[in-house]
Amino acid sequence: MAKVCLLALCLLFSNLALAAAAPAYTVAHDATWPPMEFVDDKLKLVGYSVDYMDAVAKEAGFTVKHENVAWDGIFAGLAGKQYDIIASSVTITEERAKVMDFSTPYYEVRQALITPKEATVKKLEDMTGKRVGAQIGTTGFMAAEKIKGIKAVTYDEVGLAMADLASGRLEAVICDDPVATNFILENKEYAAKMKVALIVPAETPEYYGFAVNKGNKEALELLNKGIAAVKAKGIEAALIKKWMGQP
Repeated sequence: MAKVCLLALCLLFSNLALAAAAPAYTVAHDATWPPMEFVDDKLKLVGYSVDYMDAVAKEAGFTVKHENVAWDGIFAGLAGKQYDIIASSVTITEERAKVMDFSTPYYEVRQALITPKEATVKKLEDMTGKRVGAQIGTTGFMAAEKIKGIKAVTYDEVGLAMADLASGRLEAVICDDPVATNFILENKEYAAKMKVALIVPAETPEYYGFAVNKGNKEALELLNKGIAAVKAKGIEAALIKKWMGQP
């Protein structure tokens, strides 16, 4: 009996030592982009990016604490080391890669234009002279700004832009396609009034990545290890089906 107890104690202390040695990271999300990251009716932070990060952490052997952070200060907070990782539908761009490091991509995204149902829009250039809402600092806003004559209107949250479109204060909203689809499908008022009019053609594919501070090699290597496992084991496909409703 003494040997059995001693073995159990050794296993317990071994597990405790492994848990203590596992890196722990704080992960920031701007939880206003369903189905990627949002707060549910139980005030819990949920979504594709949240689940994906949890799966990556499990596969790579680290722990995470999720925090809801406003978009307009999310990059400054990373630079100030208020948290370690951003998992908030952040598109990997050359400009951003100059000041932060990115994991390998975890989702390919496109820009979608939402308009009133009666609108006849075939391309983004058709919005010249019209007010198009977008969340500030996003690739959707950047896409609208590129078209001469579009009156790009910025918002702290894409949901505020959607509300203004519903009330007639905007002619369109541009945002990431899973977010656009979710807003239309999950809101009866929006579904009755609006549609996803088109997907904006991209010059190059657009991908989300997890962002860390420049030089944080430990976190970056663990993230990439976890992402590779999540893809290889079919976990990524299951999460896409769960949150986007398609494989």
